[in-house]
Amino acid sequence: MAKRNGKSLVIVESPAKARTLSNILGRDYVVRASVGHIRDLPKSKLGVDVEKGFSPHYIVPKDKKKVVQELQSAVKQAGIIYLATDPDREGEAIAWHLKEATGLSDDSYKRAVFHEITPKAIQEAFLHPRDIDMQLVDAQQARRILDRLLGYKLSPLLWQKIRRGLSAGRVQSVALRLVVEREREIEAFVSQEYWTIEAELNKEGEDLLFRAKLVGLAGTRKKLEIGSEEQSQSLIVQLTDAAYQITDLKSRTYNRHPSPPFTTSTLQQEASRRFRFTPKRTMALAQQLYEGIALGSGNEVGLITYMRTDSTSVAAEAIEETRAYIADKIGKDFVPEKPQFYRKKAKGAQEAHEAIRPTSINRTPDSVRRHLTPDQNKLYSLVWQRMVASQMANALYETKTADIEARPQSGRDVYLWRATDTQLKFAGYRQLYIEGTDSDEQQSTNPLPELTVGDALRLQQLYPDQHFTEPPPRYNEATLIKALEANGIGRPSTYAPILATIQDRGYVQKVEARLQPTELGYVVNDLLIDNFPDLVNVDFTAQLEEELDDIASGERPWQPVVQEYYRPLEKALVDAEKKIEVVIEETEQVCEKCGRPMIIRWGRHGRFFACSGFPECRNTRPLEGEAEQLEQATEPCPECGATMVIKRGRFGPFMACSRYPDCKGTRPILDKVGVDCPLCGGDIVARKGRRGRLFYGCSNYPTCNFSVWAKPLPQPCPQCGGLLLNDGQSRARCHNCDWKGKTSEQEPVKAAS
Repeated sequence: MAKRNGKSLVIVESPAKARTLSNILGRDYVVRASVGHIRDLPKSKLGVDVEKGFSPHYIVPKDKKKVVQELQSAVKQAGIIYLATDPDREGEAIAWHLKEATGLSDDSYKRAVFHEITPKAIQEAFLHPRDIDMQLVDAQQARRILDRLLGYKLSPLLWQKIRRGLSAGRVQSVALRLVVEREREIEAFVSQEYWTIEAELNKEGEDLLFRAKLVGLAGTRKKLEIGSEEQSQSLIVQLTDAAYQITDLKSRTYNRHPSPPFTTSTLQQEASRRFRFTPKRTMALAQQLYEGIALGSGNEVGLITYMRTDSTSVAAEAIEETRAYIADKIGKDFVPEKPQFYRKKAKGAQEAHEAIRPTSINRTPDSVRRHLTPDQNKLYSLVWQRMVASQMANALYETKTADIEARPQSGRDVYLWRATDTQLKFAGYRQLYIEGTDSDEQQSTNPLPELTVGDALRLQQLYPDQHFTEPPPRYNEATLIKALEANGIGRPSTYAPILATIQDRGYVQKVEARLQPTELGYVVNDLLIDNFPDLVNVDFTAQLEEELDDIASGERPWQPVVQEYYRPLEKALVDAEKKIEVVIEETEQVCEKCGRPMIIRWGRHGRFFACSGFPECRNTRPLEGEAEQLEQATEPCPECGATMVIKRGRFGPFMACSRYPDCKGTRPILDKVGVDCPLCGGDIVARKGRRGRLFYGCSNYPTCNFSVWAKPLPQPCPQCGGLLLNDGQSRARCHNCDWKGKTSEQEPVKAAS
């Protein structure tokens, strides 16, 4: 048996988190990272025994075997063993898998849970450890098994009926349905013309002009609808010589409350609105801020609390710290008498931990800016401002409303106009932060003069304006996340993967930052709705999420929930395989090789013509017009000298001869990084290895075999003039000497001679 070293072993998920914890815990602790999950269902088979209570068969993937061996060795040498993975279902499941893979007994480990990586939070977590919560593990396990059953049962059907490489997911399919249904609403929308009329008025004897809007007939609640220019002009004739008089005045003040601190969903939405960050990008940056950033001391510090949460609650000490900061730095008038408290309203909200906030309000964005990348700084500033603003006083508005009657000289109708003036009386939280959704609520540009009931007004000008009703807007990433959350679809950890998946699969594309279904997306969505209505039913999917919550709270065992969902799916699969035809489209085109009719089929890169005599005849050709859409390359074909075009293949874009299939000449598209090769002076280009890993090598390969894993930087080493490599977070190291330091990208320079 290995000799124990007396030190406590702490296992976390990521190396960055491990470094930050090591700085806090000190020399008596050894911190190791599992680098995510260390066990999973096998990729080569289902891995779930449906007939034996949906029993999962977990394996250690090949790329994790070395990690597991190292952790097993560390466990044998350690004193106390702490599993300190993230404080959610996924983190709980990782802790359980670590326990199982390293052979820990129930009494040989402790589970440490914390929501921020600060000395105080870590000390508290290690003073009060607990056991692994198997209810949380079961909830995650049920989700994983359901997703595996669905993916491994349904995806082959899509491959068979449409094309290979497609997938269907329990939550992604509902997200796709929302996008498709919104697009069809837009396509079916019939725009209606309508007109509005505004009047520019002033009080008799005063110069101040203000505007009022025609709202209807006086004495009725019926809104006046103006459907054409003719109606508008007819009203203008009546109203031009009308007598205008104030008939009612109202004034009210109201408060506007600050937005609560961020949840996962609202952070993704706001980062999308403000910075156009994808949810995936937002979560990657938030993970970095949570796990630790090296500040002035050189040690990593966790800057924000845990970023996967649907809670808006905040610890009492954080509220007090924030209120003290506001009083000291912004002003005592901006501190409300009592703290602001928020209640989460999203359907299915269930996480018990805090909202996303800075670990210290006194760590301002200005004080840490030089240690962060620009994108990290943007996100940290957003989280910091939102938290501070959430504890500031309400904004105070005053609204004045004047009702005006216009009596035309001819006609019986009396028309009602309304003028509104809204003024910001006290900025409150708006002094610091304005949410993207309410940024249009600005102070009125229509100030009213002092008015009294009975005042006569003079008409200066009428402004008719033509409008057309508009269809509902396409979803963007922010509004789709909002819709998913409102309907109880998915959970904080799933929003980013959902949006990434429907785009990566080619079901949805971004058009001017809006999500639009592709033709393939329509086909997949319609097939799923026709044959698996429950699978893409919003209410059904939300109900399943609630049942997973019941598993997490211990109200239900997980196997019956999986069975309740899987059995109807199994029957629907059998029916669908018999009923669904292969998705093809018949044409009048004739195969030039065998004379049979050509059909349109789906391939990896879209639709194409294929001979209906397949597999006897394998003739294919692109759809008419596609060849013309191919982008022309600047280089000639290396085989025949003809023009080359840019095509997309399995590994991305490449150049191919325009005379294909008569000539099969190809050439890769080189992704130059703007740096010369230090060996031969050629261009250094980005390439992908056999396993998809990115590396950088000389464009003159195989004549020159220079290559590195890190991205070369354009500026030379300040010590020897050699090639600098990006070492992460604005750090660099020299390829030739031992120089290391901070750097920023500048203009490209030639290689040192």
